[in-house]
Amino acid sequence: MSERFLAAAVQMDSGADKGQNLRTAERLVREAAEKGAKLIALPENMNFIGFGAREQAEPVPGGETSALLSGLAREYGVWLLGGSFFENGGADRPFNTAPFFAPDGTLRFSYRKLHLFDVLGEHPGGSRESKNTAPGDGIRTAPDVLGGIGAAVCYDLRFPELFQRLALEGARTVVLPSNFTEGTGKAHWEILVRARAIETGCFVIAPAQAGQKPRFRAFGHSMIAGPWGEVLAEADGESEAVILAEIDPAKADEAREKIPALNNRRDDVYGGLPR
Repeated sequence: MSERFLAAAVQMDSGADKGQNLRTAERLVREAAEKGAKLIALPENMNFIGFGAREQAEPVPGGETSALLSGLAREYGVWLLGGSFFENGGADRPFNTAPFFAPDGTLRFSYRKLHLFDVLGEHPGGSRESKNTAPGDGIRTAPDVLGGIGAAVCYDLRFPELFQRLALEGARTVVLPSNFTEGTGKAHWEILVRARAIETGCFVIAPAQAGQKPRFRAFGHSMIAGPWGEVLAEADGESEAVILAEIDPAKADEAREKIPALNNRRDDVYGGLPR
């Protein structure tokens, strides 16, 4: 079991200037590391938000963004979940990928967003993330890192079965880079982040985007929730921020002992049901 450690969620207001976004990410990661964070997480779409985003896709690793993140992880000796950004993965559309870098700068895993935000009516014209993004096909955890780390991205938050799988595969902390809209954020963000934490007995670290985007306003309110559902840290809805909270993996085990929902599942009844 890992000892307790300090985690940071970085809130950004990314736009269409990729160079500026990367400089901002570097500055905020440095701030988090200098405050003692051993696990640092950036938000979804951290390096570019604007029209023509597909053209900004990069290899992971090997691209400009991965090189910056890998170097920062190595320089500070931290675990760094590099938010998410478009990965040129060889598919007909890029992936929305969250890379996880080790303290020596190596890529421990990269998680490709499973659930794409194809929703009509949330903002003018609706949203068809699948038009420009290919879905991932796998779950990613590092069960031997900091008590167990798993990853999800934004809209994945609405699928509790994914978080259950992450917990069952060894995660005691799930990192959730996000870019929630203001409308859905006001209604659902805190409720869902805390619910996923409660259901799985996990810490949930949810760094988010804030500010006006091309087609909607981002909700902000980056959050770190504990395994009992308590809010350990939260940012505002407007500005860049670095929020910090202590993560004690033993607290996840305590929550699961009090309410052993993961062990009480009835997969014999509802597992593998057809769609």
